[in-house]
Amino acid sequence: MKDYAAVLWDLDGTIVDTEPMWIAAEHELAAEHGAEWTHEDALQLVGNSLIASGEYIRTRLDLSLSAEQVVDYLVTRLVAALQADVPWRPGAVELITALSDRGMPQALVTMSYVPIAAPIVAALPFQAVVTGDAVPRPKPHPDPYLLAAERLGVSAADCLAIEDSPTGAASANAAGCDVVVVPHMVLVPDQHRRRSLPTLSGIDAVALLSVFT
Repeated sequence: MKDYAAVLWDLDGTIVDTEPMWIAAEHELAAEHGAEWTHEDALQLVGNSLIASGEYIRTRLDLSLSAEQVVDYLVTRLVAALQADVPWRPGAVELITALSDRGMPQALVTMSYVPIAAPIVAALPFQAVVTGDAVPRPKPHPDPYLLAAERLGVSAADCLAIEDSPTGAASANAAGCDVVVVPHMVLVPDQHRRRSLPTLSGIDAVALLSVFT
């Protein structure tokens, strides 16, 4: 079992199954403006920063809204959806709790904004949080993971990251982390310092920390 200093978690699609919520909000926005939004369009946004997604949607739907206004629309609907129900991904809560019981420092590293991350942070034992509105360069740049490690007082090279998207995995690898990929909506290519698990369900803390041994 590798001696990691911390475990760093993505949120969307990794801890919480928010992707269908984002897609529903995107379809709703398109319908309000008499435009068509496809599942293929939605998959283009998985793992992206919100402002990049907002710009893609604005351009794709030929909207008069700014990218920031598109993001505000989506965030408002995601917050409302999460207030009604939090669809946890299989095994995520149990694994985060088990790691906490072992005394393992953990951080949330998400490109979602504070209002979306807030109910997740309130429910889980994270010692640090980095949201998409806290970094000048989002995933796939290394900045979010580097900042999370800094806030925990550890080196990113000594951390294990859990991700579900190519963008997020690239960010964590670029920061120097080992990455466990749990694919959900999109495929994530194999790469050095990257291993895949089909699910976190049934995975305990020892098994997770032993993936790279």
